[in-house]
Amino acid sequence: MIPEPAPTLKQLLAFYLEAGVDCALAEEPVNRLAEPEPVPAPREAPPIEVTPVGIKRSVAAPAVLRSEAATPPDVAIASAREAARTAPTLEALRELMDKFEGCALKYTATRLVFADGNPEARIMFVGEAPGRDEDLEGLPFVGRSGKLLDRMIGAIGLDRGTAYIANVIPWRPPGNRTPTPQETQICLPFIRRQIELVDPDLLITLGNPSTQALLGTREGIMRTRGRWFDYDTGTRVIRALPTFHPAYLLRSPGYKRLAWQDLRAIARALEQAKSSS
Repeated sequence: MIPEPAPTLKQLLAFYLEAGVDCALAEEPVNRLAEPEPVPAPREAPPIEVTPVGIKRSVAAPAVLRSEAATPPDVAIASAREAARTAPTLEALRELMDKFEGCALKYTATRLVFADGNPEARIMFVGEAPGRDEDLEGLPFVGRSGKLLDRMIGAIGLDRGTAYIANVIPWRPPGNRTPTPQETQICLPFIRRQIELVDPDLLITLGNPSTQALLGTREGIMRTRGRWFDYDTGTRVIRALPTFHPAYLLRSPGYKRLAWQDLRAIARALEQAKSSS
């Protein structure tokens, strides 16, 4: 049996790009299977020398790297809650998020991906996190899944001028990896305040992560999609409906039929909200 030829560097790069890995976080690759090197014992404080003119220390303290000075998660979450609470408008919230230092994703992303669409819309769609195209353009849902979302909402008479679109996580995770629970908890106060400020009549969560984060359920999207939930902003209760993320529908087109059922339910709910207003 003839062995398969080893892939070329060009083929490997194409494979990684297709998988969503398009950025490097270090100059050299890291072997995460290797045994960790022993941590050196902490140095003793440098000796203090008493001289006729005073006290002098012989060695200066080393500089602290950003990674060593990372904000503890509980502090970052509390800081995010306080910052989000004080934002009186969407523009103020965006400025606060742009200056926020508590989420490490900010330092590997190209830019903040805040939102797109009409902030006065009666319906708001929330996904999980930006991808490569969104990170480059600074807008949510502009890649392949974004084009599918545009077609989906267009089928019920909506577009980006009549809807508001955002993500739970406003910075792209490296290589499109899944955000950690800590990263989600740090960013959650911002999207909650964003929903409160937009104050839509309907909230549509796209996919399992955004559904679980915002609606407080541990059930999977197959059980939650098509079911109406109550989302409490603190000032009013909004009707919320989970449905499939467009990226999932691109991988599993057989579920588009169920997504169409959800879209029809959204259209009916919008008509009901319009007639009762």
